[in-house]
Amino acid sequence: MPVLGTKLHAPTPRRQLVPRPRLIEQLRGDSGAAPRLVLVAAPAGFGKTTALAQWLISGSTGGPLSPRVAWLSLDPGDSDLRTFLTHLIAALRTARPAVGDEALTVLDTDRSDVATAVLISVINELDSMGEPMVIALDDYHVIDTPAVHDALTFLLDHLPARITIALTSRSDPPLPLARLRARGELLEVRAADLRFTPLEADALLNQVMELDLDPSQVAALEARTEGWATGLQLAGLSARSRAGDPAAVSSFVQAFAGSNRFVLDYLLEEVLRSQPEDVRAFLLDTSILPQLTGPLCDALTGRGDGQHVLETLEHSNLFVLPLDDHRQWFRYHHLFAEALRSQLTAKHPARVRELHRAAVHWHVDRGELSDAIPHALAAAEADHAAELVELALPGLRRRRQDHLLREWLQALPEDTVRRRPLLATFLAWSRLSEGDLDGVETWLDIAQAAASPTVVLAEPTPVRLRAAARDRDDELRMVPALIEVYRASVAQARNDTVGAADHAGRALALVGPDDHFTRGAAAGFLGLAAWAGGDLSTAIDTFSDAVASLTAAGNVTDALGATVVLAGMWRARGRPDEAQRLYRRALEAADRRPGPALPVSGDLHVGYADVLREHGDLAAAEQHLQIAEDLGDAASLSENRYRRFVVTAGLARARGDLDAAISALERAESLHLPGYFPDTEPIPAVRARVRIAQGALGDAWDWARAQQVTNVDGLTYLTEFNQLTLARLVVARCRTDRDTDGLDATVELLDRVVASARAADRGGSVLDALIVRALAHATRGQREAALDDLGDALGVAEQGGHVRAFLDEGPAMLDLLRAASARPGRVGAARASALLGTASAEPVARRAPDAVLIDDEVLSDRELAVLRMLATELTGPEIARHLFVSVNTLRTHTRHIFTKLGVNTRAAAVRRGHELGLL
Repeated sequence: MPVLGTKLHAPTPRRQLVPRPRLIEQLRGDSGAAPRLVLVAAPAGFGKTTALAQWLISGSTGGPLSPRVAWLSLDPGDSDLRTFLTHLIAALRTARPAVGDEALTVLDTDRSDVATAVLISVINELDSMGEPMVIALDDYHVIDTPAVHDALTFLLDHLPARITIALTSRSDPPLPLARLRARGELLEVRAADLRFTPLEADALLNQVMELDLDPSQVAALEARTEGWATGLQLAGLSARSRAGDPAAVSSFVQAFAGSNRFVLDYLLEEVLRSQPEDVRAFLLDTSILPQLTGPLCDALTGRGDGQHVLETLEHSNLFVLPLDDHRQWFRYHHLFAEALRSQLTAKHPARVRELHRAAVHWHVDRGELSDAIPHALAAAEADHAAELVELALPGLRRRRQDHLLREWLQALPEDTVRRRPLLATFLAWSRLSEGDLDGVETWLDIAQAAASPTVVLAEPTPVRLRAAARDRDDELRMVPALIEVYRASVAQARNDTVGAADHAGRALALVGPDDHFTRGAAAGFLGLAAWAGGDLSTAIDTFSDAVASLTAAGNVTDALGATVVLAGMWRARGRPDEAQRLYRRALEAADRRPGPALPVSGDLHVGYADVLREHGDLAAAEQHLQIAEDLGDAASLSENRYRRFVVTAGLARARGDLDAAISALERAESLHLPGYFPDTEPIPAVRARVRIAQGALGDAWDWARAQQVTNVDGLTYLTEFNQLTLARLVVARCRTDRDTDGLDATVELLDRVVASARAADRGGSVLDALIVRALAHATRGQREAALDDLGDALGVAEQGGHVRAFLDEGPAMLDLLRAASARPGRVGAARASALLGTASAEPVARRAPDAVLIDDEVLSDRELAVLRMLATELTGPEIARHLFVSVNTLRTHTRHIFTKLGVNTRAAAVRRGHELGLL
């Protein structure tokens, strides 16, 4: 992507500036160490850019090494993430030409994770530098997209020590300012700091502008402008037009001092009135341009002196700022341009459209679509603008400049978009990313019903746009398949398994054999639909085809990231060993790729950790979780970030720290993004299982009621996990209360799950149901039936290498395993002995650090806390509020304490606690 060189240079200082040493010293800071962020924030016209430039020219830190400076002047187009990254790299290369080669290569791909990869590459290169650098971002307030804010936050969080980011902004940016401020890593310059003092105002008005105002006049202007630099400059320009007439100057100052409500409009009118007619016309005609150069100005004005006029204006300090060292590109001061445009609209409304049309043609002739489109929209030429957007769309999509496309589509009239299926399809996609599923379907219907694939311009496509036209035509041919893929997305988000599969199948039927990306997307939705339907064999086969298509399309990151989904399918099939093989292979492939970690590397480590946890290797699982945490969010896709906390909860449960498991699951739930994958193991149900292990059955029953889970629900794969959780809850209640009420219905449910899962080759569900059924039989005294189910479960688990599926069930399962191991001839006896060996090898790890063993029962951390509260005079509700739990949860904890201590009253529990040294 070409980068306008004028964005990469700090504004050239005027011949004379007001010296402001107090600001320079403030920007240097007290410690002398380079801050992580320098923020110059104030309203428009306070001289933010000038102050920053003066600081940089002065050597910034004041130390022995003057930093290199990478300057980037931002405009609204930089709100697009890829544009921002492109321009940021270009700015860095002005300071260090060797920086960014790898990042530019990554940026030129279609990767959805491009920001993280680019930033990690840039950070690593900056870290290798042996000298300081300041990255100056001017006018950051024009950025209005979270993606760019997130990218800059990531950059700030990982900056090498010698690098400083300096921002100018009209408002506080959405960056972690509080954290930086608390750490002493933020240096702030505000409006109060930038205001001109009386001495500085005198220097501006009398020395720079040579007005010869007396002290009282300077004081009056300084007071009324409150040191506002632009106001002072405007006042000085108006006063200068009265030079030689002291009475007129005095009258102006008095009038100005008497009012400030419409000072800008008043002074602008005064400035314009003092200019020759031809200059006033030039200023008004060119005010529609965000950036000015002689030939472009000539195209709008019909004159041939654009370059000369721009240089004259700049030399006259008439709010024209040079943007490069060669005086080829300029811009007006923003407020000055806004006021000019207001004057133009008021005085010559018809001319506004003519000027925008001229700007469109100038940019189109040079193939500059992104610059032409805003002018076409401003000219209200809807069809012309829509045609240009379509021509730009393929290139912008390849560069993932989605922000610009959304902005332009919103600016186009709805009836224009309706006639163009390509634009309507993309507008549907934008609704999908916003979660507006109804809006997606509405616009997909519109796109599908559009009669004409394109609208032809009245004039022929310029030569420089013919390649873009060919790309646009290719995109149009793919619209029917894309529509079906987006419909599959909507169905997936609504848990419509049949609909998702149907639309994905239609998409596959519409694409050619070489359209690997679309084929991969469609096959992926087919696989997910089969998974949601419980057909794991089809799911694995189809999703494997999707991964192969993504690989063929060159989307290596997406292909490796798909391992997380494919491994999940294998685990559901009861084969964590196969999931482990997939993770190991993917991690090896990711490690072989040069450069920074891929955006899915952390997700792969998390998945691998979960398999290792299931296999009983808790230490290795923790190591891989730590790697994922160290890599951070940059190495994790947003839809996968909740997984790390789910696995963390599983590891905490394996070690007996059930409170930590609950906390991790709460964090996971806050990060979970529904709709991406079938929700086969809902986090609330996982949390309910931990509550059951805690003995907090009241909380678990609250879950069952909230989710309306019953034994008599129709059994589907997507409800199976909930129902197996309810079965555990019933068994736990019966074991605690010595009451088998409801157990028969639960066993009948488990019978149906086992039969259904076996028929569909869902080994994971078979194993889960057999384990619970074994515990149910044991609870109602049917020891042989329990051991039969346990033997079957151990046989299912043998090939996959399951460990935690058994050990996480606690003492009741350990009792069954002991009984099974005591009968050498019984199926699974050897496996039971091995599991018992694993359990005995980690007694400390499986229990909370402060847990107390009493008659083979463990008093958990939370139960110890409750016991200590019982020893006080607090009432039950007061204890519940103190511990931030419900009264029902407190009662559950109390009941378990009584059972484990062998007591029946609160006073007896306290006495027993003292006897055991717990209090």
